[in-house]
Amino acid sequence: MSLSRALTQQVRRLDEYELRRLLILVRGLLVHVDGHPDGEPGLPPTLTYRQEEVRCGKPGCATCPHGPYWYAYWKEDGRTRKRYIGRSLPGEPLERVRPDQAPRRDGEVSRPPAEA
Repeated sequence: MSLSRALTQQVRRLDEYELRRLLILVRGLLVHVDGHPDGEPGLPPTLTYRQEEVRCGKPGCATCPHGPYWYAYWKEDGRTRKRYIGRSLPGEPLERVRPDQAPRRDGEVSRPPAEA
């Protein structure tokens, strides 16, 4: 399917603000079609690391809140996801770790099998 000449001319006449709004609309349509909000399928999401203090929920706990503990945040399927990292970050502070590599509840870091 080709774009009509009239539509192409209208797009060329848009100012920067209108072009950016059109870009947002098109990206939204593409996410709806292929399900990849970051545009590049298969790329790991961008992680954000954050320290948080946590309440344990025990009544009368004198040391609440506990921590600080590190958590990794990322976007997946249009939702914000969160994974516990631990008291300290593994490796470099801003190491890119895919969500499937983040520490499990038992503290071990799961890694995909090495490629041959």
